[in-house]
Formats: sequence, structure tokens, C-alpha cells
Amino acid sequence: MSILNRIVAALFWLLLLIAFTIVAVAPFWVFTQLQHILDSFQSAVAQWYATNPTNFIIGQATMGVAALLVFGLLFWLTAIWGQSRGVRIRTTDGISAELDVHSISRRLEWHLEQVAEISNVVPIVKARGGAVEIRLEVEVAPEVDIPMKTDEVLILTRDVIEEIIGLKLGKLDVHLRCAPIETVVV
Repeated sequence: MSILNRIVAALFWLLLLIAFTIVAVAPFWVFTQLQHILDSFQSAVAQWYATNPTNFIIGQATMGVAALLVFGLLFWLTAIWGQSRGVRIRTTDGISAELDVHSISRRLEWHLEQVAEISNVVPIVKARGGAVEIRLEVEVAPEVDIPMKTDEVLILTRDVIEEIIGLKLGKLDVHLRCAPIETVVV
């Protein structure tokens, strides 16, 4: 579906480029031609309606239902297939499998929460081709050394994704925030 989407998008942008170039070069000729086409289309539709109003209404309904089915199906396929739910992995034997992004997220969360001074981790994992893009929301203790802890999180994330799970790491975005400082009331 991705290749089809790219081809359709490329053709659409090419047609828009050609149309706007023609409008820029000869705007009056273009608008005159469009007016002639619209006038002939309007007279054909009016003649069809005058000939048989029932068939005209049936045609309207058919066109509406067909448009809803075709474009609704295309939209649904784009929305469903646009979201990858897994990443393709290859085993040492050459067998291909798909690993769910939620599994990657849970495993990464478990490994990162084992690190000292990290209280909460929320990984958001997205499959992008053969790689994974990860956004980490990490909550750390208030007294932690931020640059050192950031490096530790980055190294551990890279190790878990590339070494332990065996995937290619794409974009990695880490957001650290300090946990609230707890005050003791006496």
C-alpha cells in the first residue's frame, strides 16, 4: 500500500504542477475552457433530469454510495495499513517473524526501570521500515545527575534494542523529568 500511496501522491502533485503552470501562463484561456466544459456538463445533466427524473435520482444515489464505498475503503486501508504494529526480524536460521511494538515497549520499560534512580518509564515505540523509532518519557529522582543519567538511558536503550532484541534503532528521543521533591512535614 505504501508504494501505491507514493505513486498516487506523485501523480497528484505532478498534475497540480502542470495545472498551475498552465493557469499561470494562460489564465484567461484556461478559465474560458473550464466555463465551456462546465456549461456542457450542466446542460447534459439538466437534459438527463428532464428526460427521466427517477433515473436521475437513482444515478445520484448510486454515485453517492459508490463514492462512499470506494473512498471510504481507500481511507480505511490507508488508516489501518499506515500504522505498523510490528517490526520484521530475522532469526539466525533466516526465518522471518514480526515482533509487536507493544512487546518491545514492555521489554524496554522493564530494563530501564531496573536502573537506579529511575522511577517511571513510558516508551513509545513506532515501527519504521526495518527499524524502530523510540520516544522515552523518563522520570528520575530529583537528586540525579541529568547528563550522566541521560547517557546511561541512551546506552542501555541502544543495547536493549540492538543487542538483546536484535533490531535496528532509528530515531531515539529521550525526555527526562525530575520527580517532585518530597518534603517532610514535622
